[in-house]
Amino acid sequence: MNRGRPAARRSPGESWGGVRPFSIKTKLGALVVVSVLITTGLSMIAVTTKTEIRFITVFSMIATLLITQFVAHSLTAPLDDMNAVARSISHGDYTRRVRENRWDELGDLAQTINVMADELEAQDRQRKELVANVSHELRTPIAGLRAVLENVVDGVSAADPETMRTALKQTERLGRLVETLLDLSRLDNGVVPLRKRRFEVWPYLSGVLKEANMLASTRAGIASGSGGHTRNDVHLHLDVNPPELIAHADPERLHQVVANLIDNAVKHSPAHGRVTVRARRGTLTESLELEILDEGPGIPRSEWHRVFERFNRGGVSAPHGPGSDGGTGLGLAIARWAVDLHGGRICVAESERGCRILVTLPGEPSGPS
Repeated sequence: MNRGRPAARRSPGESWGGVRPFSIKTKLGALVVVSVLITTGLSMIAVTTKTEIRFITVFSMIATLLITQFVAHSLTAPLDDMNAVARSISHGDYTRRVRENRWDELGDLAQTINVMADELEAQDRQRKELVANVSHELRTPIAGLRAVLENVVDGVSAADPETMRTALKQTERLGRLVETLLDLSRLDNGVVPLRKRRFEVWPYLSGVLKEANMLASTRAGIASGSGGHTRNDVHLHLDVNPPELIAHADPERLHQVVANLIDNAVKHSPAHGRVTVRARRGTLTESLELEILDEGPGIPRSEWHRVFERFNRGGVSAPHGPGSDGGTGLGLAIARWAVDLHGGRICVAESERGCRILVTLPGEPSGPS
């Protein structure tokens, strides 16, 4: 599936069985024929009426020039339009398009230029989204690492093994993100390589929730522009059933999903609210169903289809929860991106209170690979 690429367009000539009835060759041939007919007709009139040949020559030249001017204008006008569009594209403006109202070679050229503009616009959009994604993902471990080190320098925390392990964990996460950037440089048709493996869900999600609690407490003294919350009054609850549940997925990509969904749920929770992360076995082998529930105001049904769009902040002018800055509108988009890589599904589900996000990962494919 080629995302971001425009659909193939039908050539104008295809509706005529592959033959262009108004091609440039046809027009030029018709111009020659009409010019010859005009000259021949005026010559016969001159012979019949005994008009001097020089008058007939002048009239013939004028008529031929007028017809030639008309045909030349019909050929050069679209070229001027294409030149203007190409100049705009060279300056980074990919919004302009050439009018496709011709049934000749110039119409095909206009169509090709428009397809090129569509692809350049899609690539430019993907490049900007990549920069936004990377910036968003790098801010979190950097903020956590900075918080730990500042606490050690200021004497708030001791440089004990536990604190150093926390700093090391954030450093390792930065390293994995850099490796992801190297993988992104080797993208093939928009596919990012997944490193799937089997792991126990309970200890894995426990670690994600513990990290979220730790970051919430250490971020309080740091100004962060990444949209990360600075709240430690929200209780995170984990519910895994059965406790020995096994999943088959990419742990790093799944970490992006859960961490961003928790971050979003905490930001929109009321004071001393509760966020529940629930994990269940899916219908397929080693598949996984995750639910993240909060006690916030919820999402209007009319906005369900837009919550995972980039830079969408729910159309609110003020954050819902105390201590929330509203975020950048990238967290849920990144979560959807990671779920899509797994071939899974993420959506807003019905809930009696607050917001309920449902994530389904397919797990291990059945049958021989």
